[in-house]
Amino acid sequence: MMRLLSQIITYLFHPLLIPIYGALFYFKVTPKYSPLSLQSGNILPVFILTVIIPIVSMLILKNLGLIKSQLMLRSEERIYPLLVVVLLLLMVLLRVIPNHYTIELYYYFLGLVIAGTSCLMIALVGRIVSLHMAGIGSLLAFMVLLSLHFEKNIVVAISLCVLCTGLIAMARLYLRAHGRASIIAGLLIGLLSQLLLVRFWV
Repeated sequence: MMRLLSQIITYLFHPLLIPIYGALFYFKVTPKYSPLSLQSGNILPVFILTVIIPIVSMLILKNLGLIKSQLMLRSEERIYPLLVVVLLLLMVLLRVIPNHYTIELYYYFLGLVIAGTSCLMIALVGRIVSLHMAGIGSLLAFMVLLSLHFEKNIVVAISLCVLCTGLIAMARLYLRAHGRASIIAGLLIGLLSQLLLVRFWV
């Protein structure tokens, strides 16, 4: 039962879903007027570029033998998938998000690029960190910063995200996907990648 619950948590908070979770949350809490056309014009391309295309890319990489499994437990297996994800996040920044209007979302994705690049550099030197924790750390920091930026009380949502962060850490440890050091390192990468950009938009 515990193993099944850990697997469900792992899939619900897969790193590929973090960009779209952040985008959906932004449009939910922003006090700015966001017409449906603007929301769909951001969310749909983000979903395609950060979820659909990476999944297809991983299937192709697996068929080519560049990755052995979706778990990507070895550092060399992470290089190509992370490179694909970082390039697609850059495409979102350059082509999808109009930073003159959704500046908060723009810097969120820039933070994700920084986190993804950091994880890629770590993989290149033969080490791994928890991508799940890097993802949820980025989302948690973004939610806190949005609360400060908009001066809006979203403590319930932030508390739930903190709870989810703990559950993800527990699930990854239970499944023996990572050790404590990888879990902590991933979380720090996620948090710091967003906090480094605070002065530009908060």
